[in-house]
Amino acid sequence: MSSIPGTIDAPATRRRRTLPAGLALPGAALAFTSLYLGAGVLTPLLVLYRQQWNFAPSLLTLAFAVYAIGFLAAVLTLGSLSDHVGRRPVLVGALVIQLASNVLFLVAPDVGWVIAGRIVQGVASGAATAAFTAALVELAPSNRKRLGTILGSVGLTGGLGAGSLLAGLAIQFTATANTIVFVVLIALTVLGAVVIALSPETMPRTSGALRSMVPRVAVPPAARTEFAAAAPVVAAVWMLAGLSGGLAPSMVRSVFHLDSGVLNGVTGFIAPAVAAVVGLTFARLDPRRAMTIGIYASLVGALGIIGGVFAGSLAIMIIGQAIAGVGFGASFTAALRLVFPLAAAHQRAGLVGGIYVVSYVAFGLPIVVEGQLTGPLGEVPAVVCYTALTVLLTLISLAAQTRITRRARS
Repeated sequence: MSSIPGTIDAPATRRRRTLPAGLALPGAALAFTSLYLGAGVLTPLLVLYRQQWNFAPSLLTLAFAVYAIGFLAAVLTLGSLSDHVGRRPVLVGALVIQLASNVLFLVAPDVGWVIAGRIVQGVASGAATAAFTAALVELAPSNRKRLGTILGSVGLTGGLGAGSLLAGLAIQFTATANTIVFVVLIALTVLGAVVIALSPETMPRTSGALRSMVPRVAVPPAARTEFAAAAPVVAAVWMLAGLSGGLAPSMVRSVFHLDSGVLNGVTGFIAPAVAAVVGLTFARLDPRRAMTIGIYASLVGALGIIGGVFAGSLAIMIIGQAIAGVGFGASFTAALRLVFPLAAAHQRAGLVGGIYVVSYVAFGLPIVVEGQLTGPLGEVPAVVCYTALTVLLTLISLAAQTRITRRARS
């Protein structure tokens, strides 16, 4: 055990005993991953809930999408709070909120409780993501700061994919999947909160906490061209992520007529798992080249999903999802690397807010609209319209990126 770093002004007699960094770092990574495991397990469980409670398809997409409402509300108001009050209070508070959402899912008697739990879950993730991302880097050894970045990236996308796959296995091989999944998540969340509470504080308290909670969404003039060129494909890849998480598992049964918890989990797993690997692999690639690769992969992936739906082939759709995962990992990482350096330090919070708004509006709103269209159009036409919109958005970004490249050459 080691004493808390001297970044916090306190008498020596009041210093707390804390975990050494060798335990605090993996513990914090596990706690962060548990947030996104919780978000990922709902992907196949929503299909199970619909079978149990027989609610409309539009409610299934709504239950998936309201996560984005909670996330956006929290990230825009609480995303910078840990810079002022410290990482530990924000993270422990977010994990307590996550614990409440897990309890809601565990005891939910109907889809209304699930919708409430998803909003609460989104608030927890939105409050914690920026603070966890910073804390993981700060807890990493001085000569291995990249390790903290890697743990943050893998914890987010990897947690989503692993949560979906593990929940699918629980559905396939047990009769009490919901109970098993959320009892395990409750235990992980409690453990994570204890680890964070015992970890060293990495950020000293500073003034301006209340001011930091005022939402800031602004794109500085120097970054507007790059932001406008990247925003359509960012929206497209987040829409495709929403399709993998909110639509694909239910399509296994309704479109491909297969009753399999494992396949439900796989359709939610494949895209975020591939995105996690590609995001790390492409981290050193030139961002403009990575963006181009991501755009073409998103196009091919979307067309593969449409082709699989028309051909009645789940295998083709899953391949399309995997290629779309390449598009997400390459283009979203490239968008951040192209846009962020163009903003001054005092402008980055507003720019981050702008990226979050584009991402989570695209993640949540279109899938709700798709759910409403399922009734009058049918599920297959609604999914095709949804996916075709991602193709259009990706083509807009391709044209914009081509213009920027030509301008740079000339």
